[in-house]
Amino acid sequence: MANKDQDTFCKKMRKATKEIHTISDTLVNTKLAFGFLDDSVWADGLLVFYEIFRYLELAMIRWKHTEIGLFLINDHLLRTEAFERDLEFYLGKEWKKDYTPRSSVIKYLTRLKEIENTEETPILLAAYIYHLYMGLLSGGIILRKKRQLVKKIWPFKSFQTDGNNITDFGNSNIFELKRHMRDTMNKIAEKLDDATKNKLIEESKTVFALNNEIIKSVKGAGTVLLKRVVYFVIPVILFIFAFLVPFRR
Repeated sequence: MANKDQDTFCKKMRKATKEIHTISDTLVNTKLAFGFLDDSVWADGLLVFYEIFRYLELAMIRWKHTEIGLFLINDHLLRTEAFERDLEFYLGKEWKKDYTPRSSVIKYLTRLKEIENTEETPILLAAYIYHLYMGLLSGGIILRKKRQLVKKIWPFKSFQTDGNNITDFGNSNIFELKRHMRDTMNKIAEKLDDATKNKLIEESKTVFALNNEIIKSVKGAGTVLLKRVVYFVIPVILFIFAFLVPFRR
């Protein structure tokens, strides 16, 4: 029984994307982790993914009577409005006024449009929907909790609980949402031929490659690193001079 779902399509995708998925995790931890203490970095991380989730959600609605629409379990899964509320919190109510998607985001959207415009049923979009929402339901929630913990204990900045709408799924059970995503992906794959399944696996690698490009474009991480050095190193130096130097003989 323990190996009942050993060869599910989701597990095959996970094995096939393990290497590039690890690179993505590293990039998120080194880039977005700076957002634990600097809202501008966190907001820029939200901004690069906003258009991607928005496009995918509109696509799920456009194709709601096909396999793509099976992912829409309920309105709580939709994140576009949550992104917009968070971006308004961090960037102000008029954040869209001068907003233009950066080149890496445009490249990502171009690929999504190619899939939707060149296939009778854009089944390859399922790879993007599955990986991005599973990432948000897993790593996204973990990042939010870490960020809240760090900001809560950080002595130099007031703690805020707002700006976390994208990882707030209301009364929905996160475990159940993740199981729904896996079950839906596996159910879709059961109806596909081997060639299409292989295309989905290859497209899954493209998902992470495109994710990596937009994550690399997140602004402000270098500046935040410098600030962290200043915050931590200078107090240590002052402590040494104030308390340790006078006791030297």
